[in-house]
Amino acid sequence: MAKEISQRHLVLEYFQKTRSLCAFSLCPDISKRDAYDSFPDDLKLKLIAAGENEKEKPWSVILLSDYLEFSKNGNRVRFEELYFSRRRKLNSLIMAEMVENRGRFLEAILEGIYLILEESSWCLPAHNTHVRDAKQQEMPDVLHPIIDLFGAETGALLAFAEYLLRPVLNKKNPDISALINKRLEERIFKPYSEEHFWWMGDGKQPMCNWTPWCTQNVLLCALTRPEGFFSEAEIRKYLESAAISLDYFLDEYGDDGCCNEGAQYYSHAGLCLFGALYLMVDALRGTDFEDIFGEELIRNIAGYIVRMNVSDNRYINFADCAAICPRRTAREYLFGRYCKDEVLTAFAAADFRRESEEGKLLPDEINLFYHVIQAFNYEEMEKYPESDVLCTDAFFESTGLMIGRDETYVLAAKAGNNADSHNHNDVGSFTIYKNGKPLIIDLGVGTYTKQTFSEKRYELWTMQSQFHNVPTFIKNDTEIKISHLGKNPAEDYYDDSIVMQRDGQEFEADKVEFQSGTCDTSDGKPYQRSCLNMDIAGAYKNPLVKNYRRSVELKKGQGVVVTDEYEGEMTALLTLMTYERPYPESSKDDRLDIKLGDLGQVLVTGGSLEEIQTFPIEDERLKLSWEHEVYRVLIRMGQEHKTTLEIS
Repeated sequence: MAKEISQRHLVLEYFQKTRSLCAFSLCPDISKRDAYDSFPDDLKLKLIAAGENEKEKPWSVILLSDYLEFSKNGNRVRFEELYFSRRRKLNSLIMAEMVENRGRFLEAILEGIYLILEESSWCLPAHNTHVRDAKQQEMPDVLHPIIDLFGAETGALLAFAEYLLRPVLNKKNPDISALINKRLEERIFKPYSEEHFWWMGDGKQPMCNWTPWCTQNVLLCALTRPEGFFSEAEIRKYLESAAISLDYFLDEYGDDGCCNEGAQYYSHAGLCLFGALYLMVDALRGTDFEDIFGEELIRNIAGYIVRMNVSDNRYINFADCAAICPRRTAREYLFGRYCKDEVLTAFAAADFRRESEEGKLLPDEINLFYHVIQAFNYEEMEKYPESDVLCTDAFFESTGLMIGRDETYVLAAKAGNNADSHNHNDVGSFTIYKNGKPLIIDLGVGTYTKQTFSEKRYELWTMQSQFHNVPTFIKNDTEIKISHLGKNPAEDYYDDSIVMQRDGQEFEADKVEFQSGTCDTSDGKPYQRSCLNMDIAGAYKNPLVKNYRRSVELKKGQGVVVTDEYEGEMTALLTLMTYERPYPESSKDDRLDIKLGDLGQVLVTGGSLEEIQTFPIEDERLKLSWEHEVYRVLIRMGQEHKTTLEIS
């Protein structure tokens, strides 16, 4: 099960210094009544009420035709709702039984467990392949189980349920635990031991959130097995394999801890890294393994989410991330505690308190372990003091991401390349929030379908650079194309007369320079700033685009200035994606003044308004961030090939 050692071997080195092993102790089972009886009375009542509510709902019925729908038309939503609703219901029933302990929910719990045990496969249809990015198998793979994200999640749910309820299950019939263990052996332990899944890492392929997410849940399966199920040597092999995989994952990070998958994926990347380390610390109690949380890299990964926050539950977003993210939970809170990061700890607790009473019970979460640690930290998070520490400006060199702040604005600008995990073609793009409200935006991604992760990904409008805040180039002999630009994004992507950014590591920014501090001016009025300079011509790699220098600057206390200088032989059209409706006006000095609702304005020098387009938000996933239509302002760069945008 051990793999080739990766270039970064931080976790493995900590593990290799350990010797002793301890039994799982992070959460007590149902027989430890002092622990569960000590929950706040209001929490116990809410958990019981949630269990009663779910008990009245029917279990979903999953047919083979539901599984096959993805292979037929690419739709993954309907099957996944049937699949996830079973797991959500089971979690609510178990949490209710854990606090009530009267057996009232046990029959329904067993119904759910047996339904899931009887599923042909725990792997989602969209992940149904043994080879990364290969075409998915049509039928569930019963004989050769695949450990995907949710196969691992399901294994962890059943393993942890069996651990929590073991005293009750053994009293009812020991065969229940035996059957769960048999299925875990078939679908988790045997495949993990005998097959090298791509997410385990090999030092050649890039890793992503799959690595810590799957690794954490495989560990949860293994470490909660009863005494004697595994030998000590076997458990150490699981821990060693986990350490090596986590190091492959950490290879994807710069020392600054920036998650190139974005803030939304922090919950599956950084937090699952924490979950895996949290489990390893428990298994290796009495050793120095816990000191890993003092490592600068781990602390930077932990604190990344605070630096990405705009206000409330709005976050700087790029790639597949949404602009509005779920509230913080006990996982972030504990990550902060273990890293001794007071800002993260207080931030997580404060955001938890802003959550609705229902939301605090994690109704959409299918990982039972998260439910239990949320309940055990519920009261402490409710009382944790606020932090007076404010976020500062940041520059993540590893991804070329700058974040600048003042009392009014939050500006983010991105250099980097177009090979990020969950990439959109967005080198040079920027977003602006004013008074916590979106002004210049990044759309995020629509509902996942088969196309989202296929060779046709960049036919989707949200992925294309023309729908990010960067230029699009039109060959000068095809002016008619401008009036049709964006009307059919799939056609635009293959049109040689329309030059957009392309995906891949070679499509990157050059001459990237971050500047911050005091800027002296000719009028003797210095100001504080954060500024990112770059040449983004390399993201297009077209000989007719020779260079394209972009400067994105937050002039603190004043606003944002974007200055573009272009050398090339095509017409350059600048895109501004806005959330407020644009109203163009001519200013007194012949500059273009575009009002953005009542929130802000863009003053354009060296460019003319080409068109304002309106895009309704019809996709359910996009609706989570954007309640109404969004707008695209197309600005034609003038003959001087220099355009300045003053945004305030």
